[in-house]
Amino acid sequence: MPASHKQKVTLWEFFQSLGKTFMLPVALLSFCGIMLGIGSSLSSRDVITLMPFLGHSSFQLLFTWMSKIGSFAFSFLPVMFAIAIPLGMARENKGVAAFSGFVGFAVLNLATNFYLTTAGILPSSDPLVLKSNNIQNILGIQSIDTGILGAVIVGIIVYLLHERFSTIRLPDALAFFGGTRFVPIITTVVLGLCGLLIPLIWPFFAAGINGLGRIINSAGAFGPMIFGSGERLLLPFGLHHILVALIRFTEAGGTLDVCGREVSGALTIFQAQLSCPTTQGFAESATRFLSQGKMPAFLGGLPGAALAIYHCAKPENRHKIKGLLISGVVACVVGGTTEPIEFLFLFVAPYLYLIHAVLTGLGFTVMALLGVTIGNTDGNVIDFVVFGILHGTATKWYWVPVIAGLWFAVYYAIFRFSIQRFNIKTPGRESESAAAMATTASSNVGKSGYDVVAILAALGGKENIVSLDNCITRLRLSVNEMSKVDDALLKANRAIGVVHLNEHNLQVVIGPQVQSVKDELESLIANS
Repeated sequence: MPASHKQKVTLWEFFQSLGKTFMLPVALLSFCGIMLGIGSSLSSRDVITLMPFLGHSSFQLLFTWMSKIGSFAFSFLPVMFAIAIPLGMARENKGVAAFSGFVGFAVLNLATNFYLTTAGILPSSDPLVLKSNNIQNILGIQSIDTGILGAVIVGIIVYLLHERFSTIRLPDALAFFGGTRFVPIITTVVLGLCGLLIPLIWPFFAAGINGLGRIINSAGAFGPMIFGSGERLLLPFGLHHILVALIRFTEAGGTLDVCGREVSGALTIFQAQLSCPTTQGFAESATRFLSQGKMPAFLGGLPGAALAIYHCAKPENRHKIKGLLISGVVACVVGGTTEPIEFLFLFVAPYLYLIHAVLTGLGFTVMALLGVTIGNTDGNVIDFVVFGILHGTATKWYWVPVIAGLWFAVYYAIFRFSIQRFNIKTPGRESESAAAMATTASSNVGKSGYDVVAILAALGGKENIVSLDNCITRLRLSVNEMSKVDDALLKANRAIGVVHLNEHNLQVVIGPQVQSVKDELESLIANS
């Protein structure tokens, strides 16, 4: 990627980039959760009683296989984060960064094991000793279980080492160990030393996270609301992944004994219960932060907002925006991706987005108060069926369509009144010239469905691009000159929104096809 100079990464950009890296393991975790959910639900006694043919040995073997495969992500989640963070954050030689992430995670636990052995705590099989020191089997190594937070720290350290030493030049006698080969070497040394510190400093980290968990739990029914609204408010800035990971994977999301093992984090608890054959039902304390809380807004509210936007559009423009709204609703309801709808009103009416954030948080609280126990991550119709309906009425899934229907009516009424009363320029209400510009056809549309030639021109050309990456719905870019970026032209070429973070960094909201757009842009830049 062309660059005139290497720009300094601000703290804001660092946390945005860190949050983006969470998406790779979380996407796999979501898929594995569906596999685990289907396998565990269809092999349950209640389902077999209802549909006896599912009790056939061939079906049960299939469901057991799905459960085993689905449990992979839960079993190896920390090491996946340790690999994914340097992989996602490294600007070059990403493979070396990922390899070093695994090396660092393993070495950290080996060094911690060495300290515990030297201190006389290990080897031991006494459950009281192991529990009092928070010792688990990690990659076959008895070590202190630092969970996702420890893996994130490893990933960050490895990323910093990679950025500092991947181009190091050593004397000729040691040249073989220079460059990228030096990264896993220095990682081994640094993480080996860090592992010796873990038994000394980790209790303070654990106390801090536990304190945060107590604050959230002390909020009672408003705890889920604070989380749900906070996630929506952080989403436009790309920082919501940090809050989500904290609740899903650390003690802040709760701690529970599942199948004789102490498990921390709302999502981790839910998936542990899914894979535990002796568990009856799911913990409400965990699921209140998961999919069920999103369902009122995702399955009812945002489709209601989309319908209001359609009805408020000028009659002659409705056919032009119908496809945009339908694709946004499908992405939201089926995929759990809300930004294609949210960014239609975020910039033109921020107060509507604030109302949406509050209503989303209220949905979390209402579902928790009703005792609904539907887990996983996406809040879409797939989660509703797999983790709600298929697990029987004990999940109280029947409340979802009721509350989603209520949220649909509330969103529709609020959005239709606001759009008409305050003349908000949602899609279809723009001026004639803007509407015409937005529907201009192009002959350069690629497989992604987007005109990447026009998008690159709107970004100021390849010479203006310093770095290019993407998260689940957005292009994340650093540019040399922000003045060369044409927001109007980007939106005319189907960008849902443009977020300017500072004088060099921006995000272009594309939607579910962002990965294809990013790949085509990279190819265009490389070949032009």
